[in-house]
Amino acid sequence: MGGFLRRCVRCLGALGVMAGGMPFAVQGAPHYDWVLSGARVMDPATGFDAQANVGLTGNRIAAITDAPLEGRRTVAASGLVLAPGFIDTHYHGTLPIHYRLALRNGVTTAMDLEFGTLGDEVADWYAERAGTSLINFGTASSHELARAAVLDGVRARDTSEAAATRRAPRWSRGTASESEARAIRTLLEDGLQAGALGIGTTLGYMPGVDGEALYAVQALAAGYGRQLSVHLRRTPGTNTDEINGAQEILANAVALGAPAMINHFNNPGWRQVHTLLRSLQARGHNVWGEIYPYAAGSTSINAVFFEPENWTGRLGRRYEETIFDPESRRFLDQEAFLALRQRDPTHIIISYKMPETEVVHWLGLPGTTLASDGLPALQPFPLAMPLEALPNAHPRAAGTYAKALRLAREHDLPLMPVLRQASTETAERFEAMGLKALAERGRVQVGAIADLVLFDPETVTDHATYENGSQPATGFAYVFVGGELVLENDRVHLEATPGAPIRFPASQP
Repeated sequence: MGGFLRRCVRCLGALGVMAGGMPFAVQGAPHYDWVLSGARVMDPATGFDAQANVGLTGNRIAAITDAPLEGRRTVAASGLVLAPGFIDTHYHGTLPIHYRLALRNGVTTAMDLEFGTLGDEVADWYAERAGTSLINFGTASSHELARAAVLDGVRARDTSEAAATRRAPRWSRGTASESEARAIRTLLEDGLQAGALGIGTTLGYMPGVDGEALYAVQALAAGYGRQLSVHLRRTPGTNTDEINGAQEILANAVALGAPAMINHFNNPGWRQVHTLLRSLQARGHNVWGEIYPYAAGSTSINAVFFEPENWTGRLGRRYEETIFDPESRRFLDQEAFLALRQRDPTHIIISYKMPETEVVHWLGLPGTTLASDGLPALQPFPLAMPLEALPNAHPRAAGTYAKALRLAREHDLPLMPVLRQASTETAERFEAMGLKALAERGRVQVGAIADLVLFDPETVTDHATYENGSQPATGFAYVFVGGELVLENDRVHLEATPGAPIRFPASQP
């Protein structure tokens, strides 16, 4: 064991010098700001998995060694796994209390790359969070909000204001004229020039977007070397719908030589979609997909795919078995569904779409990422309020990563692939786009930014359910963001503000 660790340390030392120019510490080295002593250190980027001591200096990992270290503060981490902090690319909560809920789940970076932010608001969106956030934050330039602004004249900054735009008539079904299409792309480009992490499109909600219009949007992102993050056309759908939707995005990506991310492809047809992704990855294409470990999704009740002619007529689904109202905590029959949609068209519901037995097959799936699609209650609640008092919502916002770890334990799955899904895969996909902020995260290596999570693999668990979806996870002993301790034994340090912007520099194509 000692010889193996020394060989791994020498290997990681070389990586550390390349990444940050900082060698491993040896006896007699100066004090570190933090010493994390005796943890099982797991780095999915290299496969390193051994007990070690980790020293942090400033916001960086400065040492990984089996030699004793001295620090100003020490964490006795024996029995804990030390892994890179989790990176959630699909988190619709953008307010401080939402970041607190994510932090309780081991998330150190939360980004909304499916819905995103209105393009000409991206710069201000980042500025508002600078120096005030518990965790790292990022956003895409929003296709849906650009369409609402141009086609309906209704503006919203991000998901926290989206109820206003989703009541508008044209953003979903309207076909843009040539001049309107140019205006939509101008707004999208405003976001890219401000550093947005690509373009996010809720295509499945917008049948008014034809194939030519989508290609133009994907080409715009490609011109900046950035990804399109997409809710596929006709998702949720059938085994054929889902595969055809993925083929459209992937064919465009190959033609453009562009990166692309398929959101929540854990739907019918997921095996074939995964085959497509892995085949293209093997040929050097930067395309991937994300999953969440739940059998149900969640969105606004007026989504086009819930209409009776599609939901029951084409897909053969029964409302009373598949549509759950988290507010009343009951399933809705068609009459109740239509009445609620008429009364409150942006009401959030939960939709069951896959067998629960499928979930375990998605964990550790190669070439994919773990992302919550978290949609907590979007009101601006006080940061310090009890999380358990938040209104009911889909449990994935509070439980995704803890549930994945619990299921891995219960089904005796290897932990390293799940940790890779939760962090490293995303970091490497964006590193390939030249994003420095993630090239330095998602790994436990000397010189990397110290976004780290320490958890007890035997006790970490989710508590959120469909009936009580805001119950926070437990079992996360320590979480560091940029070298600063922000969570200790499931308690968040509310005064901490180490969160950094995850964005590209302001640029031209």
